[in-house]
Amino acid sequence: MGSENGDDGLRRRGCSCTKDDFLPEESFKSMGNYFKALKETPSRFVDRLLTRSQDSVEIHDMKARSGHEMKKTLTWWDLMWFGVGAVIGSGIFVLTGQEARDSAGPAVVVSFVVSGVSAMLSVFCYTEFAVEIPVAGGSFAYLRVELGDFMAFIAAGNIILQYIVGGAAVARSWTSYFATLLNHKPDDFRIVANSLHEDYNHLDPISVGVCVIICVLAAIGTKGSSVFNYIASIIHMLVILFIVIAGFIRADFKNYSDFAPFGARGVFKSASVLFFAYIGFDAVSTMAEETKNPGRDIPIGLVGSMVLTTVCYCLMAAALCLMQPYGMIDPDAPFSVAFSAVGWDWAKYLVAFGALKGMTTVLLVGAIGQARYMTHIARAHMMPPWLAHVNAKTGTPINATVIMLTATALIAFFTKLGILADLLSVSTLFIFMLVAVALLVRRYYVTGETSSSDRTKFLVFLGLILASSAATAVYWALEKDSWIGYCVTVPIWFLSTAGMKFLVAQARAPKLWGVPLVPWLPSASIAINIFLLGSIDVKSYIRFAIWTGVLLVYYFLFGLHATYDTAKETLKEKMALQNAEEGSVAAESSGAATSDH
Repeated sequence: MGSENGDDGLRRRGCSCTKDDFLPEESFKSMGNYFKALKETPSRFVDRLLTRSQDSVEIHDMKARSGHEMKKTLTWWDLMWFGVGAVIGSGIFVLTGQEARDSAGPAVVVSFVVSGVSAMLSVFCYTEFAVEIPVAGGSFAYLRVELGDFMAFIAAGNIILQYIVGGAAVARSWTSYFATLLNHKPDDFRIVANSLHEDYNHLDPISVGVCVIICVLAAIGTKGSSVFNYIASIIHMLVILFIVIAGFIRADFKNYSDFAPFGARGVFKSASVLFFAYIGFDAVSTMAEETKNPGRDIPIGLVGSMVLTTVCYCLMAAALCLMQPYGMIDPDAPFSVAFSAVGWDWAKYLVAFGALKGMTTVLLVGAIGQARYMTHIARAHMMPPWLAHVNAKTGTPINATVIMLTATALIAFFTKLGILADLLSVSTLFIFMLVAVALLVRRYYVTGETSSSDRTKFLVFLGLILASSAATAVYWALEKDSWIGYCVTVPIWFLSTAGMKFLVAQARAPKLWGVPLVPWLPSASIAINIFLLGSIDVKSYIRFAIWTGVLLVYYFLFGLHATYDTAKETLKEKMALQNAEEGSVAAESSGAATSDH
């Protein structure tokens, strides 16, 4: 009867809005309780900083807070096409021309390989976590287990912003490509509100309409979204196949005579920008909770989608640079202008159609991923638990889906694409780096099992890996010509990784699927992500600092106290259950002894 009542409470929470839906914890029952909690902020922060979650808590206890379980309907086929749909969007149709013309020349294909390798290393790390901890929280859950609540919250807050801003940018781009398809200018479909600031006065109702449709698709069920996604992705792949074949048919190999006009620095600078064309695969890891066989389906789906994406990117980049000399490539509409230059003006409409399909699937998979991030954060009570509710009929987190896409639509309606583009952030690389660090912590440090000497050696080597990677990135950013610094930083990174490999015993082995060549691959992921961070503009770091500051204010005023209360309440419940079980066993033993007597 108790479970039924609890379920009813969760059901009411999903459809009503009372104070307990948002702040049900003890610290918020009265103003007196809240001021008392604020006074205890330092001790509570230390507790949350040093306390790590457990796999079982994330997999079982946290899921129970959603009232209903998400439906396990996805296979490796669904995940692979979700991965393709999440990654191949408008970026490839814009960034390729920009980087080929200004930074790398025809060697942009090598830049795609470099950024693809970096993304693949992150995919490996995400895959092991998603298999071992198959929950909706993605990197938030992984970091909560290995690095604690605080780091998990900072990372999750940044990736949610990335999803919202990125989704708004894609929605605005959707309007632009839709206009191209109809042979119109984008502003023909926008409303100019002269009373607003010029950066926010081109109102975009089409982007809002697209967000509403995506919201409905994401809310009605993941399997239905999957069917739509891979049909759209297959059509998108056919368009890409046309671009590649047509590009090679119209190729002029003389355009490859000066393959790397900007040298190695241009190739790596371009790689740091093109890495953003691979962003999105982390959304697939949030679907682990809805996967039928995580141990098999997640590795095949995630790795398979990344391989397919990298191959497509490299072929498209090669075709573009073979059609036109790199100096003549248009930075805004490279493929459309290239086809016009070789006499195939009609093909620009097919390119716009392909981009439109790609952006639709990016929006859909992003909507699914961001809602699941939010759901798991709410399960931990870092956000209002009302957002954790999973609908009984659809098996999807409808509340989180609607809130996240409402925020996306609101930003897309007012904000110009240029403003949104400036917010391409440090967040993603920062989080990918943290996930790689968390994987090393998972393999080499288990509380109560790792010896103090191994723990000390592990922390020293990990610190050296981070420091040498950061030094390499700083040297790259500041020193344009000399290579002497790399002769110091790279050997330190190599020896630190080798030291971790041969001098520190692994404390835990993966149960189902594990990253190969540990610690080399996670260490390389850390180094490459930090290196790419060194190539990002100052505006992104300012945005990262401002948003992180906002997150800290929220965390210390609300999130910290909500999670602290929830953790203590959960501990009390477990101790009460344990005492009840022990009492029951003692009573049974006493009864058996009396009977024998």
